[in-house]
Amino acid sequence: MSVSIDIAGLRPERVAIVPSPLAELGMALHALSEPGHHPGLQGWVTSVTARLDSHLADRMCDADFLWRTTFSDLFLPCAGVPGAGTLPGATLAEDLDLLDKLTDEQFVDSALEFTCAPGYDLPGQGVLSDPALHRRALELAASRGPRQVRFTRRLLDDPPHVRAWLRQFLQDCDEAFFADVWARVCHPLAADARHKTELLHRKGLAEACASVSSAVTLDEHAARITVDKLVEGRTATADGSLLFVPTSLGWPHLMVLHRYGWQPVVHYPVGSPELASPPSVEQLTLRMTALSHPVRMRICRLLARSTYTTTELAQVHGMTAPEISRHLGVLKKAGLVTTRRRGRYVLHQLDVTVVARLGSDFLEGILR
Repeated sequence: MSVSIDIAGLRPERVAIVPSPLAELGMALHALSEPGHHPGLQGWVTSVTARLDSHLADRMCDADFLWRTTFSDLFLPCAGVPGAGTLPGATLAEDLDLLDKLTDEQFVDSALEFTCAPGYDLPGQGVLSDPALHRRALELAASRGPRQVRFTRRLLDDPPHVRAWLRQFLQDCDEAFFADVWARVCHPLAADARHKTELLHRKGLAEACASVSSAVTLDEHAARITVDKLVEGRTATADGSLLFVPTSLGWPHLMVLHRYGWQPVVHYPVGSPELASPPSVEQLTLRMTALSHPVRMRICRLLARSTYTTTELAQVHGMTAPEISRHLGVLKKAGLVTTRRRGRYVLHQLDVTVVARLGSDFLEGILR
């Protein structure tokens, strides 16, 4: 599974790496709503939550589905502005001005993304003008709870009012806590963007993609960027641009904006040592599957304590050597067991470092 970006015909000058204050505010709201996704931000979340005005906290709950799951494309409005070449604003106010440039249909489709699960990478269905789609959106919202129903009804009945409400809410968040966050992270984000831009110019797009994450790869022959994720999706730059947006608050999320008709955006985390070599979805699946068998679990228990030969493992488990070899083959293919030769003996041992990372690798894989 992956998200692919067709970049056929993309000119080098149409690739940009730029921070976005509005996208970073979206990640801040996400971390506050789902702190379990971001263990490294627990201290910050606790501090902000403790001093947050109760009225603002209540308003934050009114539409938290816009950022709780990950965050809505509304936080990257530059991608939806006609012309497919608009960059994020240098300030939050400039980014909010870009949000105002989205059509009502774009705004509503993006805001309903998590509430009503529309066809994300398909043409917009005109929910504002089609009574049947209007009713369907409210039915889907009802399955999520009364708060989503109230928000969806307001959104469908009066998009300009919800736009104004959202802009004021984001401005109040900036005043309450985000201005301090942005002052701290904007320079490191700008430095990362400059570094990757220089890499793009000197060594090309493939190297720039690799520097974003090992989960982002470029097939130059096929003119396609692939982002290894537990979702399927596709988009294309067509006559437009490709945008990379760094975030200091985003790990473990590596997200791709691939909404139909919008500029493709890769929103990637920076400054996290855990991102040095994230496992692929295939590799993660192999490891989880390998450990699902009780015999292999018992083999791992022994190999975590000492090295064993195949014959020794067969004797301990009362199995034949070929049976043990098959189980070892599964564990080795998954990268969980290492093998070395000592004289005429082949010794197997559990790679405890890899096993110790399984929890965080699994979390990163499903949240990436």
